[in-house]
Amino acid sequence: MISCTGLRVERGTVAVLAGVDLRVDAGEWVAVVGPNGAGKTTLLHALAGLVPATGEVLVDGHAPGRASRRVMSRSVALMPQRPVVPDGVTVRDLITLGRTPHLPRFGSESSDDRAVVDDLVDRLGLRALVSRPATDLSGGELQRVVLARSLAQQPKVLLLDEPTSALDIGHQQQVLDLVQELRASEGLTVVAAMHDLTLAGQYGRRIVMLDGGAVVADGTPADVLTVERIAEVYGARVEVLARPGGPVVLPVAGGGAR
Repeated sequence: MISCTGLRVERGTVAVLAGVDLRVDAGEWVAVVGPNGAGKTTLLHALAGLVPATGEVLVDGHAPGRASRRVMSRSVALMPQRPVVPDGVTVRDLITLGRTPHLPRFGSESSDDRAVVDDLVDRLGLRALVSRPATDLSGGELQRVVLARSLAQQPKVLLLDEPTSALDIGHQQQVLDLVQELRASEGLTVVAAMHDLTLAGQYGRRIVMLDGGAVVADGTPADVLTVERIAEVYGARVEVLARPGGPVVLPVAGGGAR
């Protein structure tokens, strides 16, 4: 579903991604982790065709830098970390924008389009918000609305950039469980940049760790999320607990005076 060979993105003279090789099969959930500035968001933007890149990249058979936005939007949806919300747009209208790639040119939404939106409104607990201006929402509420907009595209590939950063623990589980359900039932391919290593290990079937724009580890959560590697890449003291659902990463406080 996704294939990258020698993917490179530069900003000025700085290589933000420095020759990334990556393959993601249909129906996989790959969690992309790494410290701030490692290149996680840039990788997602390159897969969506939003930044100039060199190397060979194919997503659902399309080259993101050459395919039209309409073609890419039918295959790939990106949930950004910092969404841009137009003034005055309601929650329902914002979610409905996700149906745009499927509408006929100069056409309007059909009953099927409205049914897709209604289903997502209910599944993400947004019914009480549908008439409110999206600009009036809290960060967590807006995050769920933007996910609903992305899912309304009915993509084959879902790119998530820190999808739970503003959510409480209950809504984190609700959002990630829904994505997991769609992955299992509809073969959705998920690539998610995640700061929370425990959530990455619980939901990602595979973890790709970036550092300095390069892949430094790629494997199962248990293989990648080790005490030694996290110390080396993040400079962090942690304890890693093996659990049936995946590793749990706990920070360990320093030994200084309290």
